[in-house]
Amino acid sequence: QDFADSVYQMVAQKFQELTDNFTSMHARHKTLAGIVMTKGLDIRQAQVIVLSSGTKCINGEYINDQGLAVNDCHAEIVARRAFVHFLYSQLELHLSKRREDWERSIFVRLKEGGYRLRENILFHLYVSTSPCGDARLNSPYEITTDLNSSKHIVRKYRGHLRTKIESGEGTIPVRCHNAEQTWDGVLLGEQLITMSCTDKIARWNILGLQGALLSSFIEPLYLHSIVVGSLYHTGHLSRVMSHRIEDIGQLPASYRRNQLLLSGVSHAGARQPGKSPGFSVNWVTGSAELEVINATTGKRSCGGPSRLCKHMFFTRWAKLHGKLSTRVPSHGEMPSVYSEAKLVAQTYQSVKQQLFKAFQKAGLGTWVKKPPEQDQFLLT
Repeated sequence: QDFADSVYQMVAQKFQELTDNFTSMHARHKTLAGIVMTKGLDIRQAQVIVLSSGTKCINGEYINDQGLAVNDCHAEIVARRAFVHFLYSQLELHLSKRREDWERSIFVRLKEGGYRLRENILFHLYVSTSPCGDARLNSPYEITTDLNSSKHIVRKYRGHLRTKIESGEGTIPVRCHNAEQTWDGVLLGEQLITMSCTDKIARWNILGLQGALLSSFIEPLYLHSIVVGSLYHTGHLSRVMSHRIEDIGQLPASYRRNQLLLSGVSHAGARQPGKSPGFSVNWVTGSAELEVINATTGKRSCGGPSRLCKHMFFTRWAKLHGKLSTRVPSHGEMPSVYSEAKLVAQTYQSVKQQLFKAFQKAGLGTWVKKPPEQDQFLLT
């Protein structure tokens, strides 16, 4: 409990610093998230590496086929993207000629190719409220007496995959038939569907947080713990995070079913009243200030792309690809299309299919993907 409280305090303190003692207009938030890095469980050597806020998703008409928009601005999802940004910076230290640079990196190079996290480095996610989706739905704080009539519905969909609603809040169970969204459908006004935070976290617990691109350089990285500020219920949360896919079967080397430590906070900050702001902020250690994204358009308020968008990550990946040792045997030319670059890490892709099948087999629904056109952009 002390450890969890310290993680929460560090994140809150960092946010206070970055928002001029909460006076900046961007201090307004409904959900705050952050990732803290520790050596072992020594809180004295802990460091906040990313921060984020937000509760909204992009509006379908702003969906972008150049990888320039961030689709999901829920705080914990933005925190993960900011974490990926941090991982790129840590790998980039290995391009330096100076030995002290690679000694500062959290990664060590492996003889057989690729990189691994240094011994004993752990990552902890703080999120101020239960992740949306199944984890929040069945949290005892949210089931009140008025819900008695609908309790059987909740039970029927218990553990079910759920999706966020475009420009709204709350989640609905996935409907099995429309697992493929179409580009023209979305542009013609069909609701853009995004998987809930609970489901995405469950996915990180199998695939890791690094995503497909980085899997060609590094072994999967998992969270050690999640600390939840409010609406928190351990039994349910752990069931949702790991027990739903118990029969996923054997996983390849370096992948695992990650068992998270879960904890609440002794004295969480009061929830902010009023409507959710339409923006999301992110900060990564080493950057001077917060970046602000308009959650409806998925771009910065000035109209430019976020440092966390796919295009930026692809650009950094391509730079590293020619110069760093990779975990995957090279198959000819470097891919110039984003969707192809994601396929380079074949093991990652096959584990992802295994995960989706496990959800279906457990009767929990079909993972809904974004239209494929979204990832078919070139590096410019």
